[in-house]
Amino acid sequence: MTEVLLHCCCAPCSSAIIEWMLAHEVRPTLFYCNPNIYPEEEYLIRKNELTRYAEKLGLRVIDDDYDHEAWRCTVKGLEGEPERGGRCLQCFKMRLLRAAKVCKELGFDEFTTTLASSRWKSLEQINEAGEWAVEQVGGGVRFDGRNWRKGGLQQRRNELLKENGFYNQQYCGCEFSMRSEK
Repeated sequence: MTEVLLHCCCAPCSSAIIEWMLAHEVRPTLFYCNPNIYPEEEYLIRKNELTRYAEKLGLRVIDDDYDHEAWRCTVKGLEGEPERGGRCLQCFKMRLLRAAKVCKELGFDEFTTTLASSRWKSLEQINEAGEWAVEQVGGGVRFDGRNWRKGGLQQRRNELLKENGFYNQQYCGCEFSMRSEK
């Protein structure tokens, strides 16, 4: 069985991807790195839902530190950007760089992200950030820039959301997306 690091944003977006991976002999280690989420209570709700699902499946979760202030510094000056704008790219770079570092530290060959399952996100930005992160850690790991929206995974996500009674957030997580996605 192949092992990969799966950067996870939340349980609903992760569930169908995890199910697909396990069915295809891929064992993910889940990496919860979301300093963008605001407020902290929202971060904790999403983390707890992902942890609950991982425990059900017997999967490991690595919880990155919640450092919202570092994230705010990363996107400083981009607060007014629209969704899929420059703020999102910087946010993806920050989170996927952390994922690439953990991937390398754990000795995994590959990492990917559940961000690529969201219709609200730009796949081009996600892939750019993932490839950039690989370059920053000096190689040794690959980024799987797969489009996780295809192959019925979006429909399966919705089914798993209901089956597991997941909390389903109404915005990407950052305070700047609250006003544009609700």
